Amino acid sequence: MEAVNPRKPTGPKAMNLSIHVVTWNVASAAPPLDLNDLLQLNNQNLNLDIYVIGLQEMNAGIISRLADTAFEDPWSSFFMDVLSPLSFIKVSYVRMQGLLLLVFAKCQHLPYIQILSTKSTPTGLFGYWGNKGGVNICLKLYGYYVSIINCHLPPHMSNNDQRLEHFDRILEMQNFEGLDIPNILDHDLILWIGDMNFRIEDFGLHFVRESIKNRYYSDLWEKDQLSIARRHDPLLREFQEGPLLFPPTYKFDKNSNDYDTSEKKRKPAWTDRILWRLKRQPQASSHTPSLLAPLFSLSLKSYVSHMMYSISDHKPVTGTFVLELKPLVSAPLITLIPEDLWTMENNMLISYSSAPDFLSSPWDWIGLYKVGLRHINDYVSYVWVGDNQVSSSDSLNQVYIDISNIPETEDQFLLCYYSNNLHSVVGISRPFQIPPCSFLREDPLGEAQPQI
Repeated sequence: MEAVNPRKPTGPKAMNLSIHVVTWNVASAAPPLDLNDLLQLNNQNLNLDIYVIGLQEMNAGIISRLADTAFEDPWSSFFMDVLSPLSFIKVSYVRMQGLLLLVFAKCQHLPYIQILSTKSTPTGLFGYWGNKGGVNICLKLYGYYVSIINCHLPPHMSNNDQRLEHFDRILEMQNFEGLDIPNILDHDLILWIGDMNFRIEDFGLHFVRESIKNRYYSDLWEKDQLSIARRHDPLLREFQEGPLLFPPTYKFDKNSNDYDTSEKKRKPAWTDRILWRLKRQPQASSHTPSLLAPLFSLSLKSYVSHMMYSISDHKPVTGTFVLELKPLVSAPLITLIPEDLWTMENNMLISYSSAPDFLSSPWDWIGLYKVGLRHINDYVSYVWVGDNQVSSSDSLNQVYIDISNIPETEDQFLLCYYSNNLHSVVGISRPFQIPPCSFLREDPLGEAQPQI
């Protein structure tokens, strides 16, 4: 069940990141009341660092999309409500019609996650319609390139060649022209999830259902179209997947665990999958011995479906991974110093230092947040670092931030520095409390708020 990249040098101690990956075709349904099992929130032994959540067939009607433009979509809001009290922050998302891809990370990892690109690739209606296709988030994680793709491929047994064609097309379209990003096949990790719609060939409906009933899943693997493709397709051969030790996840009657009882009686299939690909390593030589390569290995710990959810005709699938790596970036670009905070009237002085290679922008800003923030725009106050700077030196910078609209409270706060050039948080403080002071109850000045 474990697949490991062979780059395992001796040297400095590596770090482990626990990543929980979700894929679910939700069939236009609203979120259920309880997602604890899906998100593994009841597993006390699982200390997760990152969530990757891919949904397909979200409600993509015109009224729903207009509402989602003005407000968070119901699924994103639900995940944020559940995960933000656990110190997870939504660091990136991308949506194309019914496809949604979300990445959440624990607060302490934010300065080491750089969002490089988000991209949508429609493949429906000759490449012009986004009901099918893929969405991608490309990021740097502790200095390593990681691409995450959520896809929805064409349905039906007879469209296997079209599915493989769309798989290749989505991958080919993940180019990054004009950006200093390597080709996706040179990324250290590709996570590919989604409703891939691959079916079980040849076997009849009765045989498939009896095999499922008796848990003889291995009898069905040899005719699973994706497993066949991974044995023969040169590109798919480089992707790995855990063993299919759970029942096929499609097609169920909604609100039940019964496979399709309609007149069509569709044959069950493992349509919902999680694949990954680690970067191929050059052969070791006397000049570049493999032991000098950085450590970057991925282990699959769990690959399961979740039968308890019945809002859709698909069951969700999750994979839990441990990513072991030697950080290429070990210090944040910005160090915020809450120990030196002090307040006077309606302002608070913030001190911070920057790494020598950090390139600041007049559009950089520092946000003040309550602990438990949902996403980076969830600030209670902010300051443009170029406008409110008090002093600057090679070692220390100081700015004022307005706190006049913050009531005196026992809540804990933290500070985040957002880099406009890098489109990412590059520094985060430890939690602190704001010292009591005489707040002036004035309306804040009307000015443009920072957005990402």
